[in-house]
Amino acid sequence: MAVLVTGGAGYIGSHTAKAVSQAGMQPVVVDNLERGHREAVKWGPLVIADVGDRSAMEKVFREHSIEAVLHFAAFAYVGESMQSPVLYFRNNTAQTLNLLDTMRTCGVKTIVFSSTCATYGNPIKVPISEDHPQHPVNPYGESKLMVERLLHWFGVVHGFRCIPLRYFNAAGADPDGQIGEDHDPETHLIPLAVAAAMGKGHTLEIYGTDYDTPDGTAIRDYLHVTDLADAHVAALRYLQAGNENTAINLGTGLGYSVREVIAMVEKVSGCKVPAREVGRRTGDPPALVADAGKSAQRLGWRPQHSSLEEIVRTAWNWRNRG
Repeated sequence: MAVLVTGGAGYIGSHTAKAVSQAGMQPVVVDNLERGHREAVKWGPLVIADVGDRSAMEKVFREHSIEAVLHFAAFAYVGESMQSPVLYFRNNTAQTLNLLDTMRTCGVKTIVFSSTCATYGNPIKVPISEDHPQHPVNPYGESKLMVERLLHWFGVVHGFRCIPLRYFNAAGADPDGQIGEDHDPETHLIPLAVAAAMGKGHTLEIYGTDYDTPDGTAIRDYLHVTDLADAHVAALRYLQAGNENTAINLGTGLGYSVREVIAMVEKVSGCKVPAREVGRRTGDPPALVADAGKSAQRLGWRPQHSSLEEIVRTAWNWRNRG
């Protein structure tokens, strides 16, 4: 079975391509390499193209006999989305609409979509369940929510089988050391803390120390990227079994503060993380933690690699390999 992995040269997409291959399927990666990495594509062919290019995508669907799509191709910087909303609505939403229409033309109607907890906006309750109101507070989250609505209507009108997976915080690296996290610029806490511990980054900035949390810093739900990849395979199998379309959170149900993450990086590395306290970032809620019950119930999926220590250790090992 050939599975199209859009954005498969990126962080989560490349780990998922490996999981697809390990599950006995053939990943076919489409990536324009604007933000992805050619060297991260190791488990199947790479087609360099934009997912919104209908002619190129129709050729991919037909030449590779694609049967399902795992859709990761998107921009994912909240701050950038606030500076350039049009970039996010064009790349994340409009390009996806073109992809969906190409799928319809080619008779492929199964898709697992890389969504985000940013569709919820500022939480009114924690942990956050799938029925939490969706009120994004930035264009990034809005662009992903708009795709969720597109998927709903393609399901109603065209019979698409679809699952939006709403991630919390993806982190860590492939336990085998073959691929890892490599963003430019890097904005995620764990790789920034690892780089600071190695002396390869700037002093780590702790944004806000006066939150209503046990140690005053923000709390997040961290999920190992390998577990995240395995969840996509589980979601694909769920759809293939004829189950209903539904949105599902991906998280652990556990939250760790910024200070707890720093302490774990120092424990794993044996190095001090140079850090300084600065003010809160606008729009950062005190805590984002998933209610992860539905993923276990519907997909039969539970994280296997998402202890904070394993997440940090794999991130450290990956960075150490250069």
